[in-house]
Amino acid sequence: MAVAVILLTTALVIVVALLAAAGAGKLARMDGATYPAALTRAAVTFAAVITLAATVTAILTTLLT
Repeated sequence: MAVAVILLTTALVIVVALLAAAGAGKLARMDGATYPAALTRAAVTFAAVITLAATVTAILTTLLT
């Protein structure tokens, strides 16, 4: 059961990160950025969401143990 919850949570975080990256890329293109600049913004957003999820996980693990 615990493994299933971990896998589903990981999948959810990746989907949210991909959606945020796609939104950031789209907004960058609408703002007039070039494709490489929009891709860079999307990649930075993806990395930020993954980093935020890892930080929250570390904090929760520290608080709950």
